[in-house]
Amino acid sequence: MGDPKSDIEIARRAKALTIGEIGKKLGIDESSLVHYGHIKAKVHLESLKEKLQGEDGKLILVTAISPTPLGEGKTTTTVGLGDALNRIGKKATICIREPSLGPCFGMKGGAAGGGYSQVIPMEDINLHFTGDLHAITAAHNLLASMVDNAIHWDNEMQLDPRRIRWKRVLDMNDRSLRDITIGLGGVNNGIPRESAFDISVASEVMAIFCLATDLHDLQQRLSRIIIGYTRDCKVITAGDINAAGAMTALLKDAFFPNLVQTLENNPAFIHGGPFANIAHGCSSVVATKTALKLADYVVTEAGFGADLGAEKFFDIKCRKAHLKPSASVLVVTTRALKFHGGANKNMLQLEDLDALQKGCDNLGRHIRNLGQFGVPIVVAINKFTSDTQAELDIIHDYCASFCVQTYDCTHWQHGGQGAEDLAKHLVHMIDFKQGQFRMLYDNKMTLWNKVRHIARRIYGADDIMADKKVREEFDFFQNNGFGEFPVCIAKTPYSFSTDPLLLGAPDNFMLPVRDIKLSAGAEFLVVICGSVMTMPGLPKIPAAEKIFVNEKGQIEGLF
Repeated sequence: MGDPKSDIEIARRAKALTIGEIGKKLGIDESSLVHYGHIKAKVHLESLKEKLQGEDGKLILVTAISPTPLGEGKTTTTVGLGDALNRIGKKATICIREPSLGPCFGMKGGAAGGGYSQVIPMEDINLHFTGDLHAITAAHNLLASMVDNAIHWDNEMQLDPRRIRWKRVLDMNDRSLRDITIGLGGVNNGIPRESAFDISVASEVMAIFCLATDLHDLQQRLSRIIIGYTRDCKVITAGDINAAGAMTALLKDAFFPNLVQTLENNPAFIHGGPFANIAHGCSSVVATKTALKLADYVVTEAGFGADLGAEKFFDIKCRKAHLKPSASVLVVTTRALKFHGGANKNMLQLEDLDALQKGCDNLGRHIRNLGQFGVPIVVAINKFTSDTQAELDIIHDYCASFCVQTYDCTHWQHGGQGAEDLAKHLVHMIDFKQGQFRMLYDNKMTLWNKVRHIARRIYGADDIMADKKVREEFDFFQNNGFGEFPVCIAKTPYSFSTDPLLLGAPDNFMLPVRDIKLSAGAEFLVVICGSVMTMPGLPKIPAAEKIFVNEKGQIEGLF
């Protein structure tokens, strides 16, 4: 049959263990697993209470330089590193996000790793998996329905239809739903008003789902969701219309973390999936905390580049969950650096030392940014066969100027074996180089200054700017009990600025704040910058056009 050439072919040839056998590697009994077939399950935490009382393992964050259309292999590196740690005799697992259907059928593709560093079952994970994202979508839209129902009948809360902030969501890219009018067709169809759809992974329900510590915390957070305001600007919440209980019921089973395996039969938790460019970009707290109790090393990832994903991982997830990461891995590729250095994206397989050297400015800023959090750093070069030794030497020398160790990794081609040197270095670094993890900003800093601090310290901007209406909203939230919340900045992931074409490490620019949205249940403020959309559209040629089911009933074209 020849060597497999695509990710899906490699995944299909994997010799999977039963999920019960995978669970045993972490000390999870069959009685604690809720099976979804033979090779995936949810972990029932109630029956693991005793095992979840011990000390935490070491948490390793995998992040990356600013992404390019070609992809840098962050999830692939996360999987490969997890396998490598197990290969060198460590008890390790990984925690990654669940893919959204929108990117799978759009431009980005799936998110289960690649080559010989994948999690399986690849098709299931990239499509419906265990139904978590559908449950989140249903819970969100149940609240939307109950909001309109409350207005339709008697509107006891005096909710102003012009001040409703709760939209609907769909786990699919659909630009036509960004702005809509609902309630048309007469008195029986509700109150006509403007509304919109976001993609499900941008929902506050998703953020709450990923930050809640247990079902009680989940229900309490859902009840605090702000759905809108009265005419005199009094806050109305999901709890005020008695929606939180039913929403929790829809999320009850989904809330338990999902357990699967890598191609090398090592355990992997995949749970929750907020985007990093429009949300906080991290897998669930409950999955991470569970993994930390069951393994000695836990490798997790944060979405997109370190300026978005890592910053939110540290300043939102670690802050809220009281996590203390032990190390960070910054993923880079030669072709991404050449792209940031101005090389033509169709010529990136060719040696271009000048473009590579210029592109290292982007790498350098990410190294400096990560250093502000006090966590030890190592750079992983996701190596391609087209990389030349001269190109690799430039990256090694550049990182050495920051006193940062660099490793060439071939995990895509060789699985965990291709990342063993990286794994050994991380273990040594964690054991002998204790970091002093810290947040970028204090809770007491004002909301406006938190955004300004991130813009200046992480993005390299001169300052932030916003019109009078947005600044008044900052003041309103600051003065009404939400001033100590962290901020979650939504912007393009492709540049430190809000211009996706401004590559490298730009400076001397202003960061425009277009809108802000309070996520009272998730306990952060979403700050929308530039033209970023919370409901993406499909590209001219979407990935969906190449996906089909063959004569054997197998899915083809999924990547």
